[in-house]
Amino acid sequence: MTNWKEITTVDEWNSLLEGSGEKPFVILKHSTRCPVSTNALEEYEQYLGKEPNGGVDYYMVKVIESRPVSNQIAEDTKVTHASPQMLYIKDKAPYWNTSHWSVTAKHMAAVLD
Repeated sequence: MTNWKEITTVDEWNSLLEGSGEKPFVILKHSTRCPVSTNALEEYEQYLGKEPNGGVDYYMVKVIESRPVSNQIAEDTKVTHASPQMLYIKDKAPYWNTSHWSVTAKHMAAVLD
């Protein structure tokens, strides 16, 4: 099983974004107070529990607890904030994003595999 890693600082985000030219990543923007976001996290973990794309790293940011990081992601990617929200970043730009009930293991597999 592949696990996601939580990012909590803008410096961590900046490092990920800078390195996305060498290795793309997926980040889930997760609200710990939202049932829709809880469902999205379960779908994320379901995807990661199978055979996820090994050429991609997986991250999560808690949008309430790490609001500066969440805001910086929206600013840097030019993707309007939503939560839950998933972004696939490569070459320092958003390649794909989705939000709310569209964050599903099936949708992730269709894009990432």
